Order: sequence, then C-alpha cells, then structure tokens
Amino acid sequence: MSLADNCNNMGHWSQHKLHFLAFLILASAIDEALGDAMVSGSVFCDQCKDGQLSLFDYPISGIKVTMTCEDSNGQITTSREETTDWFGKYAMRFDGAPDLSNCYAQVSSNGQGSNGCGAVAGPAQKLSLMFRMFDMEIYNVDSLLSQPAQPMSFCPRSKKPVPAPVNPVRPPVPVSPVTPPPPHFKLPPMPRLPPLPPMPPVPFLEPSACAHQNWTKPEYKCYWRALNPETKVGVVFGLVAARRYGADMTLWQALQGRGDPYRTLLREATTALLNSYNSLQFSYNSISVVTQMNLSLMGSQRSVLLTALRFMRANSGYGHTTCKFTPCK
Repeated sequence: MSLADNCNNMGHWSQHKLHFLAFLILASAIDEALGDAMVSGSVFCDQCKDGQLSLFDYPISGIKVTMTCEDSNGQITTSREETTDWFGKYAMRFDGAPDLSNCYAQVSSNGQGSNGCGAVAGPAQKLSLMFRMFDMEIYNVDSLLSQPAQPMSFCPRSKKPVPAPVNPVRPPVPVSPVTPPPPHFKLPPMPRLPPLPPMPPVPFLEPSACAHQNWTKPEYKCYWRALNPETKVGVVFGLVAARRYGADMTLWQALQGRGDPYRTLLREATTALLNSYNSLQFSYNSISVVTQMNLSLMGSQRSVLLTALRFMRANSGYGHTTCKFTPCK
C-alpha cells in the first residue's frame, strides 16, 4: 500500500472519530437539556395608572411575582413565587417539562417593590411559549404592571369640556384693535426616575479593577450595588448562558468556577460585569461584557479561552490599574 493510500485511510478514520465525538457531545447536551421549563418576564411601575407602558414607567425591583396554573376544573395545580432583580426581571425554572399552557403570572398583592409602587397589582398575563426542543421549553410573559396608590402629579389628566358662562347681552362698544398676547405655554414636568443605588465608598469615576477573589470577600459586600449575589446567571447573560450553565446558577456560584474553560469564562465575565458597574473607567462596559460572553459561548472552545483571558487581564487592571476597594462600614 502506498504512502498516499495510508494518508487517505488515516484522514477517513480521523473524520469518523470527529463525527462520533460530535455525536457524543450532542447527545450529552440533549440529555442535560431534558425536562426543563423556564419562565421569564419583567415588571414595570405604572406611575400614571393607565394600564399600559408609557414614557413615565420604569422597571421595578424587589417586587414579588406569582405564577399560577389551573386545571380544567379551575383548581390550582402549580404555584411559584419569585422576586424581581434590580432590572425588574424575574425567572422561574420547572423540572420535568410540565404543561404550562394554562398558566398566568401576576404581581403579588403583598409585594412592596422600590419607590412605593406596590400598592395595586396590574392585570395577570398568560405565558407564551417561545422555544421548545428536546423537552426543553422557554416561556415569556408580557410586561406586568404594578401601580402606586394614586397617579403621580406629573401624569397627564383627561380634560372635560367646560360650558361657557352665560352673560347678559350688551350692545357692542367700539374699541381699538389690540394685539392679543401670545398664549402661555408651560412644559410638562419631567418624569420621576427610579432611585439610584447608593454610591460606593470609592468615587465611581475613579479607575478600579478587582479580581474575582475581591468580590467574594465579606468586607467588600457593599460594592454589590447593581447586581445581587443570588441573581441567576441566565437572567443577566441570557438564554444562551442559561442553557450552558443551567437556570439555577447564581452570580455568587459563578465566581467560584475554575478548572473548566467554560466555568473560567463565566467567572471572569461575571467579575468584569461587576467591575463595569463599579468603575466608569473599566475596560468594558456592561453591554460589551454580555455581548462578548454570548459570542464566545456560540463559538469554539478556543474562542471561550481567548475571551476568558481578555476578561482576566481587564480584571487585573493590565498591570497599571489597582483595586480601589476599602472595607465596608
């Protein structure tokens, strides 16, 4: 047998091995995805109590959302409660791929929320199936509304026509023409924005880059401002990350990852996201961190390692920016 024939046979054998390896990876991924259902949505503060989203409304954090499922007799079969994060988002995971076609979500009446916008719960919304594959289901809920006790003072109000007063008829009096003054125009008040998180001990404009070890120390817990350690990875990074790391993985658990390239990427991406919220001069902003994270997860393992390395270098400050944390009081 010639050398060329040997090379061709080896090439065919390598292709068979690659195809078999790809099949094993796909089968493993399918097996991990079996039997999961995830529900997500957002809650907004309906400041004008008009029952719809407008420019006056904003995402509301810290409010409870209840998802309820009923059978054909109207009996409750499933009930789950979750609290919205800083961005007004919530996510619920169910094992065993249950039938959620007859389920709805609503703001709980006992939720408080931020800025006192939890007095009245808006209408319930049904779940909408967005994705289904290998018994894995992704449901979305239209935006839920929570309302204050009274509409805000700056909200537009409906105007009713006022009848003109009846005056006795008098003979016209000749007067010289007078130019009427221009109508008085007053700008409507600006909408009230949601309260900002408390500023950290270090000025936000000062450059700072901290490694993942710093973010897990108890004395620096006050720097977790925009994100909560118990926030789910899938809520922050999206569905691609949720399929890779599971719907129950929290940001605190993400900071413990090591050994595996994908866990290393998650650890450094989470650290970079925290640094981006803590310092305006950090190398990445929050949107670019999430974007780079998702692009690498959809690419090759080499892309995963390179992105993790870039985040790691940024979190170390490239050798000229230090971590400006000071112990919390």
